[in-house]
Amino acid sequence: MAAPAVTDAETRSPWPALWALVIGFFMILVDTTIVTVAMPAIMESFDADVSTVVWVTSAYLLAYAVPLLVTGRLGDRVGPKRVYLTGLALFTAASLWCGLTGTIEMLIAARVVQGLGASMMTPQTMSVITRTFPADQRGRAMSLWGAVSGVAMLVGPIAGGLLVDGLGWEWIFFVNVPVGIVGFVLAMRLVPALPTLSHRFDLLGVALSAVGMFLLVFGIQEGETYEWGTITGFVTVWGLIATGVVVLGIFVVWQRVNRAEPLVPLSLFRDRNFSLSAVAIATIGFGITAMSFPVMLWAQVARGYTPTQAGMLLIPMAVLASVLAPWVGGLADRMHPRILSGIGIGSFIVALVWLGMTLSADVPVWQILLPISLLGVANGFMWGPTTSTATRNLPMDKAGAGSGIYNTMRQVGAVFGSAAIAAIMTARLAVEVPGSGDVSPAEMGSAGGSLPAQAVEGFSSAMGQSLLLPAAVLVIGLVAVLCYARPTQLRPGRRREVATAPAAAAD
Repeated sequence: MAAPAVTDAETRSPWPALWALVIGFFMILVDTTIVTVAMPAIMESFDADVSTVVWVTSAYLLAYAVPLLVTGRLGDRVGPKRVYLTGLALFTAASLWCGLTGTIEMLIAARVVQGLGASMMTPQTMSVITRTFPADQRGRAMSLWGAVSGVAMLVGPIAGGLLVDGLGWEWIFFVNVPVGIVGFVLAMRLVPALPTLSHRFDLLGVALSAVGMFLLVFGIQEGETYEWGTITGFVTVWGLIATGVVVLGIFVVWQRVNRAEPLVPLSLFRDRNFSLSAVAIATIGFGITAMSFPVMLWAQVARGYTPTQAGMLLIPMAVLASVLAPWVGGLADRMHPRILSGIGIGSFIVALVWLGMTLSADVPVWQILLPISLLGVANGFMWGPTTSTATRNLPMDKAGAGSGIYNTMRQVGAVFGSAAIAAIMTARLAVEVPGSGDVSPAEMGSAGGSLPAQAVEGFSSAMGQSLLLPAAVLVIGLVAVLCYARPTQLRPGRRREVATAPAAAAD
């Protein structure tokens, strides 16, 4: 039998393609946090109330999280490059629409389109890494991906503060346009056209997953807004959540009995490390999202910092994560992942407890920067090894499906974190600041950080105590990664998957 022809995709280095992809990936992750800083300016510009403006963020997160299972599988079917480029074009165009819109309703609609574009892009970045890097080099690649995830979540508040203070809220969206164009051109030129397989599309699975995810995510995300009670008529928050869980249960049963080609191949969960990584990334998403709210509110409300000054507190975390991630990536290809991921998540837990015990009205800034620096160590260690362990043994024809599941778990964890931290902050405020009642921490500081002097210490204590919640949730993630099995390594020099599917059609 004649040897298969060597293709350009096989011989080219996969690193340029990865760098092209992370430009767009970084941009969409920054957009999950950057808008929060601009909320007051958006409210003033459109003369809108808080309950309306919160949908500028909520609509994006919903449209981002709900379709991830579908868009991950779509990449397997029509090619990750095509889906990524379509999503990037959609995201970039929607960013321009956001900046030019003249009403709050149109801004929310544009954010929905942005979220859909982001949901198309995210799974494809992991899928391309899984399918182009040999398993014994994937740790370094995933560490870059993970570092981008962690740093982007931290850069959002800093970039948002600088842009809003200097140019206006519209520029948090306009800045995406040139970045998106550059990212599109680079991805078009550098990302290889990977083989595709003729997948059937599980339409019933698509419908069940979309409905179930929407009900669950909407219920969790908006629970605090409706005080976990009635939304309208007989529809309650807990009713939506329960219905979402039931529909997702039906979805899982359908995936099990579907003998054709399910949307989510449950066989992926037979891989112990994939299942454990999915649990771990959900707790990491919870922790990263939850920890930023108390810290930023403490800085702006208790200490009177501007949004830019508050965001700059996170600089040590971003710098350390960026420096450590490439080094940890090299170790991830040689060391047992439970060591590296364990160091990362363990450091995260210690840093949150330390930070929670340190927050006070008059604490010196350097004492805050120490646990924040430890958070940088955590981010440098936990993202890459956890992600590379999840994908190391994925079947290549199911790389998109696995990426969709993994990113869905991360995003759902983030939604849980956002809802839970809001509830715990309000509960602790009621205890630490007598007379605050059901007033949210954001509302207490809505007058430009002018918190009454007698309430500052109680407010600081409440924010610090709230950080114990994500620390407790992360213990679950730590236990999960400590149960990792040693991954099976591929021999160095083994062919990448892109050159071993001659029967498939290239996208």
